[in-house]
Amino acid sequence: MVLYTSPFPNSFLSVLHSFSWGLIFPCYWFADRLVASFVPTTYEKRQRADDPCYFHALCIIITTPIYLALLVASLPFALIGFLLWSPLQSARRPYIYSRLEDKSHANGATLLTEWKAAGNGKSFCFGSANVCLLPDSLARFNNVFNTQARAKEIGRRIRNGASRPQIKIYIDSPTNTSISAASFSSLVSPQGGDSTNRTVNVGIKRTTSMEYKGDNSGSNNSEDSREDKGGNGETNEGEENTCIVRINGEDNGHMSDIETDTVNGQANASGPAEHSLEGDAEISKTPNHKQKEGDSGSLDSYSASRESLVKVRVGDGTVDQSTVNNKLLYKASVMKKTSVRKKKHTDETFDHEISAFFPANLDFLCLQEVFDKRAAEKLKEQLHHYFEYIVYDVGVYSCHACCSFKFVNSGLLFASRYPVMDAAYHCYPNGKGTDSLASKGALFLKVQVGSTPQDQRIVGYISCTHLQAIAGDTTVRCEQLDMLQDWLSEFRKSTSSSSTANPEELVAFDVICGDLNFDNCSSEDKLEQQHSLFTHYKDPCRIGPGEDKPWAIGTLLDPEGLYDDEVCTPDNLQKVLESEEGRKGYLVYPTSKNHNSSQKGRKASLKGNGRRIDYMLYTEEGLYLEWKVEVEEFSFITQLAGLTDHLPVAMRLMVSTGEDDP
Repeated sequence: MVLYTSPFPNSFLSVLHSFSWGLIFPCYWFADRLVASFVPTTYEKRQRADDPCYFHALCIIITTPIYLALLVASLPFALIGFLLWSPLQSARRPYIYSRLEDKSHANGATLLTEWKAAGNGKSFCFGSANVCLLPDSLARFNNVFNTQARAKEIGRRIRNGASRPQIKIYIDSPTNTSISAASFSSLVSPQGGDSTNRTVNVGIKRTTSMEYKGDNSGSNNSEDSREDKGGNGETNEGEENTCIVRINGEDNGHMSDIETDTVNGQANASGPAEHSLEGDAEISKTPNHKQKEGDSGSLDSYSASRESLVKVRVGDGTVDQSTVNNKLLYKASVMKKTSVRKKKHTDETFDHEISAFFPANLDFLCLQEVFDKRAAEKLKEQLHHYFEYIVYDVGVYSCHACCSFKFVNSGLLFASRYPVMDAAYHCYPNGKGTDSLASKGALFLKVQVGSTPQDQRIVGYISCTHLQAIAGDTTVRCEQLDMLQDWLSEFRKSTSSSSTANPEELVAFDVICGDLNFDNCSSEDKLEQQHSLFTHYKDPCRIGPGEDKPWAIGTLLDPEGLYDDEVCTPDNLQKVLESEEGRKGYLVYPTSKNHNSSQKGRKASLKGNGRRIDYMLYTEEGLYLEWKVEVEEFSFITQLAGLTDHLPVAMRLMVSTGEDDP
């Protein structure tokens, strides 16, 4: 299958489309600004609280006639442009595939050579987020604004969180968990020196993860470190750019030996920093992007959540992670204390947390509501600092096939560190109400993640979707889930080049990500909760229809509280969501439970921990029979605090081959 790198098949149509949109854009922009001036956000209302009451009214009185006059003057040109633009959409391709042109930052080919289906297996990390990048006037109805600046900052935070080194601390003795203040503040990554040195002194600041600003996580891999990896039989192939710290305890309770292994390259925090200042003046105008001291989500932050930086595992026996955390002492002048969501449910087979950062070594990212095309370009530019392959501007416009007239695209965007082999998009034809104006649908992708010594391709399938949003449209959503399954089955059949007798490809995973716009605790969503999709795909947060696991929380934030000081930074939002009372104040709960009470300060007992409408599903069906797929980690992420009204989610899957390390 050919991947479309441009929206039109030839340059003439592209030029004609650009000309027609140039005629439409002034009218669109004036209308957007006119509506936006009458829809203030809560942040703007607070900013104006100290101003004289007549000041804002005076501004509206002056600007409204100007916008109206310019809007009317641009209407004739917009009409001509629309008459040219609309028929061109029948020739438009359903997506644009972008590959990083600067090969110095490319890492896809390197990643492909890393996994040869040997060893214990490899882990893959998936992320999903609804980023609410609508035209500014429409975004304000969700209490967010300044779409263009938000797009830049969202991209910066995502690639900044994903490109930090992944730190894992293994404590060999359950009786020794003490780490001194000086030593813990230096566990983040080895500094300087020879990359072949396997033992390092603990002299590294804990703030390394946010100081690490390499443009691409794969670009700092040295040849020497790759040779080291090849000679180390104890390392999983899935742990690229990972710093592993082993602590061997003694009876005296002090740390006696620390061995640091750096896999697939030295995790060097003192490497060159990439810090773009473009647009900073614009960003500083909005509360979403203010960089306070201790804001771990911003690019210039010098603090980090401890549990987001390290994974503590015990070599023999079990130790309560809270005990370990209490003994990780550190100086307040060097690092900020952050609360940690503890893994209370010891029967769970995988780690789960509320994290202030996107996971390190994020491999795949699925975004929803990237509707604004200019914002999509800005977001793409930022993500390309980390992801080599991006599929964006997904969807159809105007009248297309059996769908109604579409004013905006699907809002889907996909980013990957691994090469995309095939892609397909389908538009849901049954959208209703305002959702019918957008070409909501499903994007299906096939990626290559490795190859076997026999030159068999190792591939994975990822689906990204966004369902009908209007409450009460359960039948519509169920129909869309039916179509999603059918389209995915067709996509897998049409893109498979394997046969049972002579398999040319081995399927490692099949994952569905997206905003499904229903939760697993609302009584109104019973039909969706019982859909057959959940018999074929597993939800790591779900026990069964109508019942989530106790640690799972809602992903829909209360828009009215986005700019409260308690939740306006990633660290603050993380702390709030770790408490039940905090969740009641800032998450949206089922409508049947709170329609008679205000969202904040509610003390009543509520079912579940909020509306979890953003999903990550995986299946064990249709994969290579000799391999096993398990969830290694699941995270609710607060790094986009103040930038969107949804919580991103992330899942790390371990693909076990069942073979011994070479």
